[in-house]
Amino acid sequence: GVEATRSIRQAEVGATRTMLEKAKDRFDLHPERLIAPLIDCFAINCRAADTAYGSGPMLGWLVDRKIAPHIPVIDKSDRQDGTWSRDDFEWDADNDQFICPEGHALKQFRRNYSDPNRGQTGKGRAKYRALKLTCQACPSKQQCCPNAEARTITREEHEDARQVARDIAKTKQYETSMKLRKKVEMLFAHLKRILGLRRLRLRGPNGANDEFLLAATAQNLRKLAKVFPAPQKPQSA
Repeated sequence: GVEATRSIRQAEVGATRTMLEKAKDRFDLHPERLIAPLIDCFAINCRAADTAYGSGPMLGWLVDRKIAPHIPVIDKSDRQDGTWSRDDFEWDADNDQFICPEGHALKQFRRNYSDPNRGQTGKGRAKYRALKLTCQACPSKQQCCPNAEARTITREEHEDARQVARDIAKTKQYETSMKLRKKVEMLFAHLKRILGLRRLRLRGPNGANDEFLLAATAQNLRKLAKVFPAPQKPQSA
C-alpha cells in the first residue's frame, strides 16, 4: 500500500492513518505494532519520520486502536541547563497533580470553578503550577526554577499514550523493531536508485500517487518472481 503526501507532519500522519484503515477495510488486517521508518519521503524531500509519527495525537490514535507504537517520542521537556526536567517530577494520576522531588504538589486548579471553561491554558494542554510561597521557601529552588517565581509543568492531552511509547522503547522487542525498519529503508533506497524516483515526472498529488503505486507494484512483482521462480523446461534426452 502507498499513499502520496506533501512533506509536512499533518499530511504524513494522515497518510499513515489512511493506509492502516485501508488494510483493515480491505483485508481485515489489524497490526499489533507500528514501526516508523527512518526516512519516508524519498522522492523529493527526505526527512526523518520520527518527527511526524512521534507526536502526541498520532501516538494517542495508535494506542486507542490497540496498536503498540514502536516509535521514538517527540519530547522537548528535557532541560539542558542542569535544572530539574519534567521526568524528575512524579505524576499522581489519582489526584491530577505532579509531585516535585521535595514532596510539594503542582496542581492545575486549586479551586472548583462553576464554569468548566475557566482556568484552561489551551486546547490539548494542561498547566500545573506550584505555590509561589512554597517555591520561594524551597531549599532546591535554584535547581528547580532559578529564574521563575514558581515551577510550572505542562502536560499534553495524549501524555498517557506518550508514556506507553516510552515504556515500549525500554524493551528488547523495541530494539528488534529498530533493526526491522532497516528493511523498509532498503525498499526506499531501491525505489530511489534503481526505479528512478529521485524526481517525480507527473505533477500534483494524484500524479505522485500514480508513480508511487506503479513503483510499488514493480517491487511486489520483483518479490513474487523470487518467491515463485519460473518453471524449468524439461531437458531433452
